[in-house]
Amino acid sequence: MSGTVIVTDSTASLPAEVALERGIRVVPLQVVIGARVLDEGPDGATPDVVAEALREFVPVSTSRPSPALLAEVYRELAAAGADEIVSVHLSREMSGTFESAQLAAREVDVPVHVVDSGQVGIATGYAALTAADVRDTGGSGEVAAEAARARGLAATSLFYVDTLEYLRRGGRIGAAAAIFGSALSVKPLLEIADGRVVPRERVRTASRALARLADLAVEAAGDAAVDVCVSHLANADRAEELAAALTERLAAGLEGREVMCGELGAVLGAHVGPGMVAVCVSPRPTS
Repeated sequence: MSGTVIVTDSTASLPAEVALERGIRVVPLQVVIGARVLDEGPDGATPDVVAEALREFVPVSTSRPSPALLAEVYRELAAAGADEIVSVHLSREMSGTFESAQLAAREVDVPVHVVDSGQVGIATGYAALTAADVRDTGGSGEVAAEAARARGLAATSLFYVDTLEYLRRGGRIGAAAAIFGSALSVKPLLEIADGRVVPRERVRTASRALARLADLAVEAAGDAAVDVCVSHLANADRAEELAAALTERLAAGLEGREVMCGELGAVLGAHVGPGMVAVCVSPRPTS
């Protein structure tokens, strides 16, 4: 492994085969379920495990990778021939992972460009993939990092949750915003803005919430070429319904690509709870 190497974290929701094919190293975050500490991934904390724990009121929390762990990864990559590293992570407003990467970067001899994607989930994954695209066409680590940062900023991440309680417990949304979703059993629609979870709209029913997610996604896409992903936690039927609707409505912008649809990762799932459905619309770079 030589040249520029891309690193991201497990919240980026990249399928393992995609990360392997594109030469992207994925560092896991951890989920603490009761007294168990598990790495996020198929052999540790999975979405099903987290959803079940939340339903049973077992305490669930999450933990960033330590600076020491990330420094170890960076040294391993350097020893394997990496000349520089681009490390792309979820929003610093949502996690200390970015800070861990910054601290780790100071401990290694190889240059490390640390990127705050300003996003969560697959929007961070798309940013990492863009960094890999730049690398594969001969761009420097600095250029790859800037391209990743720009793609994160350009993405729109919208989601519906059955309740804001899980976000409130984890400190990812304030008490005032939680009140927004509690009155009269309204269904909150949320978005990522400036790296934070903020209210977007509220609707009366889950069906209306999904319809509005579709409308807002189409509005966000405009006439651009886009990548689109629908994610869920224990709500596959509604997610697949939304993905099918967007496949039809965004056919021109998708240019033959599929709307990805799958379960949200365990770390993010721990903060939103069962029933969540999200859509990410990420404009593809034009150059």
